[in-house]
Amino acid sequence: MFTHKASGLGMPDFEVYWTAGSRAAAAEPLYRESDLEYQFKYFPAFAVMAIPLAAIPLPAAKAIWFSAIVVSLVMLLRLGIQVLPDKRRSARWLVFIAIVVLGKYYARDLVLGQINIMFTLVATGAIVAIAGGREVLGGVLVALAVGIKPYALILLPWILARRKRPSIAAACIGVAAVLLLPSLRYGFFGAMALYKGWWTTVSTTTGDTLMNRANISVASMYVKWIGPGAPAWPAALTCAALLLTAALVFFYRRGVTRPEGLEGAVLLSIIPLISPQGWDYVTVVCTAAVFFLANYFDRLPALLRPLTVAACAVIGLTLYDLLGRVWLFRLLDLSVITVGFLVLVIALCALRVRKVA
Repeated sequence: MFTHKASGLGMPDFEVYWTAGSRAAAAEPLYRESDLEYQFKYFPAFAVMAIPLAAIPLPAAKAIWFSAIVVSLVMLLRLGIQVLPDKRRSARWLVFIAIVVLGKYYARDLVLGQINIMFTLVATGAIVAIAGGREVLGGVLVALAVGIKPYALILLPWILARRKRPSIAAACIGVAAVLLLPSLRYGFFGAMALYKGWWTTVSTTTGDTLMNRANISVASMYVKWIGPGAPAWPAALTCAALLLTAALVFFYRRGVTRPEGLEGAVLLSIIPLISPQGWDYVTVVCTAAVFFLANYFDRLPALLRPLTVAACAVIGLTLYDLLGRVWLFRLLDLSVITVGFLVLVIALCALRVRKVA
């Protein structure tokens, strides 16, 4: 097993990718219980995509990867602003708010060597492309995002609901190509076995993570509130309500200029909430959502404005240096960050109901 402790070089999550790429290059099994907390949990296609990185010695690969994440973050902060139908605040102000709210999660993504910033860049690029009428490019980028992280599948129903044939065709063909990519290394039946291994790994390693303070999913929230024996239905109902909210945002698009931006921001924002393995650093996907709220803050209902400010403060300022260990852990055990993101989703919905964006 290739782990952080074994190498002593940091960026442990990148080591998982690097190891998966090495295994894919040799057509070896990807999903192994012996990897313990460093099990590979992405689609097999991502391991195949990581083969070029695995061909580079690990220290050099880490340096390249870290630089790529930094560049991706800069590009994300620039591109995310383009999601807005109209820019009512300065770019500096919008970026400042994004860093205040999500800065600690950007930093954690960097330290871990995670791919969430890159994933968000690709997914945001897809939304910007579709909003700008570049349907084929948008569909291709959605497919690429699916290859990077399965989370991007949440964008496919939205693509279909828009009824734009170029983006539907590009996304569907692209996703099919991504799903079949492992067949090039493993053969068709070998690839099917990998997907079975992926599902087994994901479905059997979730329960142990729900009490983790870094897990901000609604499933984790209810387990922390009720206890390890919490029934599944409260989380299921809340997730269903979040998906219904995204649907309502779409159905209220009539009369809104460039409605795609807000719709995409809502879909990305609910990813860490509905995923049982919604680690806090995955919330970098909410970058566009924060831009929307900062840009249209004065257009929110009066009651939602202080709640939105409080939610942003809870999300971004729950820091050890500010609160200390005792208060930080108390707040995390109460899942206040999850509640904060739920408030942000409600605020985004309010913007659509008001036909602001």
